[in-house]
Amino acid sequence: MLNAIIYASTVIILLVLGLFFGYKLRQAIAKNSVDSAEKKAGEIIEKAKEKQQDILLSAKEKSIQIIDDAKKEEQERRQEVIHAQKRLEKRESLFDKKLLEIETKSQEIITKNEEIDRLKVEIKKIQEMQLDRLEKISKMNQDEAKIMLLEKTENTIKDELVTRIKKLEQESNEELEKRARDLLSTAIQRCAISHANETTTTTVNITSDEVKGKIIGREGRNIRTIEKLTGVEIIIDDTPDTIIISGFNPIRRHLAKRTLDKLILDGRIHPGKIEETVEEAKKELSSDIKKAGEESIYETGITGVDPKLVQILGRLKYRTSYGQNQLKHSLEVAYLSALIAEELGADVPVAKKGGLFHDIGKAVDHEIQGTHPDIGYDILKKFNISEEVAICAKTHHEDNPPTLEAIIVKVADSISGARPGARKDTYENFLQRLDELEKITLSFEGVEKCYAIQAGREIRIFVRPEEVDDLKAIKLARDIADKIENELKYPGEIKVNVIRETRITEYAR
Repeated sequence: MLNAIIYASTVIILLVLGLFFGYKLRQAIAKNSVDSAEKKAGEIIEKAKEKQQDILLSAKEKSIQIIDDAKKEEQERRQEVIHAQKRLEKRESLFDKKLLEIETKSQEIITKNEEIDRLKVEIKKIQEMQLDRLEKISKMNQDEAKIMLLEKTENTIKDELVTRIKKLEQESNEELEKRARDLLSTAIQRCAISHANETTTTTVNITSDEVKGKIIGREGRNIRTIEKLTGVEIIIDDTPDTIIISGFNPIRRHLAKRTLDKLILDGRIHPGKIEETVEEAKKELSSDIKKAGEESIYETGITGVDPKLVQILGRLKYRTSYGQNQLKHSLEVAYLSALIAEELGADVPVAKKGGLFHDIGKAVDHEIQGTHPDIGYDILKKFNISEEVAICAKTHHEDNPPTLEAIIVKVADSISGARPGARKDTYENFLQRLDELEKITLSFEGVEKCYAIQAGREIRIFVRPEEVDDLKAIKLARDIADKIENELKYPGEIKVNVIRETRITEYAR
């Protein structure tokens, strides 16, 4: 027990001594650390002072350099300001000098203007005095003398002007006519289309007159049904073995003819059968129209055409103008347009397509209001035909078509319509056109008499020479031609021939 107490006491004493010596040792170490930190802090402060001295010296040097540069720059600017001030002073002196010169010249100009105004007044007075003297001498005032001078000048140059106009027209016309004649004759010789003249009636041949009674039917019910369904007039008279179909629309006439041919061949004629036959004939006619349009497109070699437009084109097979079949006319115009365009270097496909479709409006002009050129233009634009082609259809009857291809189509249309035997007119319409032609001509002043000759293709006009001189005769011919173009409808062209002659008769006795 005692040993244990001694051992514990010893341990405690040792611990106390350890703590004491540890504390002392820690104080000594802390003191050494403080001394070392103070020494390092002193060294750092010394180094900082040395750097501060170096920075201050460097800053002083830089500030001195900046001050020197600023003084130098200020001196240079002062020199520039002095130089600019000298230049400005020099310019001011020059400006003052110029201003003095301008004021001097301005004064001189004012003086000269005053002198000019004074001279103008004097000249005007002299002119008035001279005019008064001239009027007294000539016994005419200024306006009368001016009119006399103009009349004398006009009479002097009139003959020369007429001669020059005639010479220029003759030279240009001869050259142009020669070239045009060669070109057109070549195109005409290379193109030949058969012409089929039709009228407003169609004839149906029958085997015997007994068929007429069947077609008429009981109390005329059969013939009324046919006329109602086809829209034509059936004429049954004493003409042997013949029935006449009358109608303005060729498609309806052909529909009626097909219907009658089928009914006569079948032998059974009654309203029910007539309705059935008319429907069959309509389908066949529609197929025939489509086939005609496709054949026309194939013959001309034109591609990319809408099938509906081809169908409309085929309708021209059953359309005539002045007795000329319009589909054959359109084909001929297409061929002629292509040949002429090739010779002139124009766009051949556009000219050919424009020639083929130029009268497309006539296929539906019985059903739509408006002129066939405008209708044709609208149809072509509806089916996405190019503007160059559509304008050919719209302007082929105008005086000045806008494009070369449109002019070519107009010329080709005139050639096709003017071919011998291509078109014909009724006797009454022919006489009416000649009468209107002569009335238009006689409506002009100075016309003594006129004659329509060459079947209306030429109007020969005799004028009174004392009222119409050579210059007026040229103008009169143009005015008459313009009025005929605006007021008359006619195939081809009409030559206006104005004749002025002076006859002097004397007798020797």
